[in-house]
This record gives sequence, structure tokens and C-alpha cells, in this order.
Amino acid sequence: MRTCPKCNYIRKETDSCPEWQCPSCQVAYNKAADLQGAGSYGNNPRRHVNTSADTSSSAWKWVVLVLVLAGVSLQSYSSWKKTRAHRAEMSQQAATSQPVIVLYGTTWCGYCAAAREFFNANGIAYKDLDVEKSNEGYQAYKTLGVQGIPAIVIGNDLIEGFDEGRVRKKLEPWLRKS
Repeated sequence: MRTCPKCNYIRKETDSCPEWQCPSCQVAYNKAADLQGAGSYGNNPRRHVNTSADTSSSAWKWVVLVLVLAGVSLQSYSSWKKTRAHRAEMSQQAATSQPVIVLYGTTWCGYCAAAREFFNANGIAYKDLDVEKSNEGYQAYKTLGVQGIPAIVIGNDLIEGFDEGRVRKKLEPWLRKS
């Protein structure tokens, strides 16, 4: 007794078809079994009914897929969080490290003296280059293309003359709190 995997016909001893063929739908049993594995029967309204083995196999595939997706998501989140923490740390370091400050001036200039006094009173580290006494100071001052003194360079910003308000605004995070 053999059952057709396509139409579920139960073969009888009186059937005259060859042993490899279903007497009801004339499909080869092997071909129907292959189609059943692929889940396709053409236009046949009788579809493959999942057996418990097929269901558990399919369920395991879903479980594995969900676990893989969860792992990838967790890894991505962890990487994102580390990157975010690193950026915050770099930003904090940038915020805590004072920019390089260079004062181009002279010893006799009252505004240059006021700038030095402001930097010293507020704990600001700076490089003081005298444009009259230092060749390095004079050459660097010339490259700035300014006409007067003092010339104050804070990071990449140039302030011509001593404008305490502008200097204070640029150096706000690094000024001593009084």
C-alpha cells in the first residue's frame, strides 16, 4: 500500500498503473515527493500540509534568524554607543584644552601690557613675542598682515588690538572664575 504525496490517493492491489506512478493523478511518486519538498504543486488545490517535522524545522529557522538579527543589532548598538562615548570624550578634551595663544607686541605698548595683565590675572597660558626684539616674532607678525599692535592670535582667530570683550568671549571656558 502506497499513498500518493500529491493527491493522497491510497494505492490498491487492483490498480493497473506501474508501481512508480499514482493511478489517480498519474504523477510519478518520486516527482511528487520532490514537488512536495519544494512546496509547489502547480494548480492543484490540495496544498502540502506541514508535518510536525516541517513545522519544527521552520520554527528553528525563524529562531536562528531572530537570534542572528538580535546579535547584529546588539553589536551595532554597542559600536554606536562606544563611538558616541569616544566623540563625547574627544569633545570634552577639546573643550578642556586651551587653544594656543600668541601675543605679538612690544614692551612700550600700553595695550600690550593690558593684554599681558589680563592673561596673567585669568590664568591664561600664552606665548609673548616682541616684534621689535625677536626676529621670530617680527617674521610671524609680518605674515599676519596687520598694521598695529598688539595682535593676538587665539587658535585660528586673529584679534587686532586689545579688545578685552572679544578676548574674554573667545577664552570664556578657560578664564579663572572670580
